[in-house]
Amino acid sequence: MIEKTPDLIMETRDLTIRFGGHVAVDHVNLLVEPFVLKSIIGPNGAGKTTLFNLMTGQYKPSEGRVLLKGNDITHLSAVQRTRLGMGRSFQLTNIFPVLTVLENVRVAIQSRKSIGLNFWRNYLHFPGLEEEAYSILEDVLLDKKWASPASSLTHGEQRKLEIAILLALEPEILFLDEPTAGMSQEEVPAILEILQRIKDAKDRTMLLVEHKMDMIMTLSDTIAVLQDGKLIAEGDPEEIRKNKAVQEAYLGGGARRG
Repeated sequence: MIEKTPDLIMETRDLTIRFGGHVAVDHVNLLVEPFVLKSIIGPNGAGKTTLFNLMTGQYKPSEGRVLLKGNDITHLSAVQRTRLGMGRSFQLTNIFPVLTVLENVRVAIQSRKSIGLNFWRNYLHFPGLEEEAYSILEDVLLDKKWASPASSLTHGEQRKLEIAILLALEPEILFLDEPTAGMSQEEVPAILEILQRIKDAKDRTMLLVEHKMDMIMTLSDTIAVLQDGKLIAEGDPEEIRKNKAVQEAYLGGGARRG
């Protein structure tokens, strides 16, 4: 019998994964309240992406549990978790390059609505879906590129499109793994604006892994800090900024990827 924790959309209990003798995530207890933006930070090699992979079903834990709305989903696959309302972006973009920008989003809507996928049918066959897709493109500042092939977009625009595809699936929880990875400095403010818009709508929860600390401090409601796979601090941005353990973790951080 699992005791449910009230007012949480997701939590991990003693979540652990070992790769050989290396403990990549070490008994992490993470609490996620609904409709917040929670960031997961830490020095390189801290286990941030690995924790995401455990929470979204890409990895199976060595120990511990993952709960969604109080229900144990530890043994569900990534696909099953997606059907329960979890959406995940990756450090590398994941789009259909041969389709137009609008078609990429429309296909995601079709998938959500269980409408048969046919990439090549004329857009006039999908007027309602096209309108919905265009509205989402407006939200991510891509409406002017709706007819362009996805392959023609800049890297930053492709990241926007990936967020649009996620929004088209209408997940309750968005997992965003370094959404500004590989972007130029000029492209970052647009992603910041998009994430702020999603946050301001207050209709979904977001978990964010990101290395840009100014972005983290601007966007986050709460921040969890990992070091060597362990959760060493949690709190609002000001608490994290002043936390001595966090300061020491970053000053002494290693060179591995997290």
